Amino acid sequence: MLDSYFKITKRGSTVGREIRGGFVTFFTMAYIVALNPLIIGLAKDGDGKFLGGSGDHPNLAMVAAMTALMAGLLTILMGAVANFPLALATGLGLNTFVAVGIASKMTWADAMGLIIIEGLIITVLVLTGFRTAVFRAVPAQLKIAISVGIGLFITLIGLVDSGFVRRTGSGPVPVQLGDNGNLVGWPIMVFALGLFLMIGLMVKKVKGALLIGIGVSTVVAIIVEKAFKIGPNFDGKTVNPKGWGLNVPSIPSKIFAKPDFSLFGHIDLTGAFNRVTVITAILFIFTLLLSDFFDTVGTVTAIATEAGLIDKHGNIPNNDKILFVDSLAAVGGGLGNISSNTSYIESASGVGEGARTGLASIVTGVLFLLTTFLAPLVAVIPYEAATPALVIVGFLMMSQIKDLDWHDLGISIPAFLTMILMPFTYSISVGIGAGFVSHVVIRYVQGRRKEIHPLLLLVSGLFMVYFFQSPINTWIGK
Repeated sequence: MLDSYFKITKRGSTVGREIRGGFVTFFTMAYIVALNPLIIGLAKDGDGKFLGGSGDHPNLAMVAAMTALMAGLLTILMGAVANFPLALATGLGLNTFVAVGIASKMTWADAMGLIIIEGLIITVLVLTGFRTAVFRAVPAQLKIAISVGIGLFITLIGLVDSGFVRRTGSGPVPVQLGDNGNLVGWPIMVFALGLFLMIGLMVKKVKGALLIGIGVSTVVAIIVEKAFKIGPNFDGKTVNPKGWGLNVPSIPSKIFAKPDFSLFGHIDLTGAFNRVTVITAILFIFTLLLSDFFDTVGTVTAIATEAGLIDKHGNIPNNDKILFVDSLAAVGGGLGNISSNTSYIESASGVGEGARTGLASIVTGVLFLLTTFLAPLVAVIPYEAATPALVIVGFLMMSQIKDLDWHDLGISIPAFLTMILMPFTYSISVGIGAGFVSHVVIRYVQGRRKEIHPLLLLVSGLFMVYFFQSPINTWIGK
């Protein structure tokens, strides 16, 4: 029955390979259950509230449980409907953008409402076939630059949150190494240990390197805190530069617990339009859509190529179903209040172990569902143990830079602005907008305006309004 439904033999695989591939994919990307709460669970919205519970205090276990639940359900759906070895979970980069760029300007419910709208738009694009037009609107080189820029942004966040890089607070230099140019305290040592451990495991091609790194670093952090009583970086009154940046690590009172899924459904589809301008809200949605949609196209193509599932005409089996499930994942992530869910390139690790069908995805999904009962473990993970994974993910995304054409200034300059402005302005949307606008301007100067897709021209115009909305509002006010 399994062989008939999933076409296991036809695709040159076995049930054993599919199960093994499903396990490997899970261990390669399970870090998201620990990492997503640290990104969105510790960020305050425009009203100063945290995600989950009363909002007055972080509730990392709740965010972790919902992250695992949605990843499990959506990955199982991908396997059952699309029969493709692809796992889904909260998108890294997207969750950072939601936490830093969107929720900080409105409530969490408003921000999740925008994610649902974005997911519904992608669903319509998939069902109507319009995705091809959207895909062609943005040059492939700029899509690479967007991914690389997000990687740099994630890396900066990891270095700052770990305390390896810190704000100076004054003077001409905005950031510096550690505290006054020095790396101080045991927490920094835990960060360094985690980073080099992950690098070593990756070099040795150990599956689940990030997850193992987070786990080992957390254990070391608990031991260090038990021995030296370091305490928090800030206790509400005084600053301790040698303290822990997140929660103080300690042995959890319990490991297993009934998961709390009460985050589900706390959304407001129209609230964002009352908190920011309509143009700003539209640009937020477009930024989410662009990153979500194009990342998926690239991921699906890469996985299908590695699995040998692309035919001689370049077609991917069940491509429409794959994109449809992925579009529903964005909606599901918004409903679950854990940011947009998307396809994970880490699925390639499972394919490398032999996975060729959706059975592997179902195995991965079931493992995610089991993880929901381990949510209390997330509450003991300090920043210094988890942020090395952000640096590694940033490296993985940065590796695509080799595919950029640096000889074409109409591409290389916009790509450079896209990549550099994301971390330097702490804004993904600013980087994308600068890339689009500069690309259009340069192509016009080069006399190659026919190469500009009308949709890209329209979006660049919207970004111009976005960049100059302050003088525009002042001018309108007069």
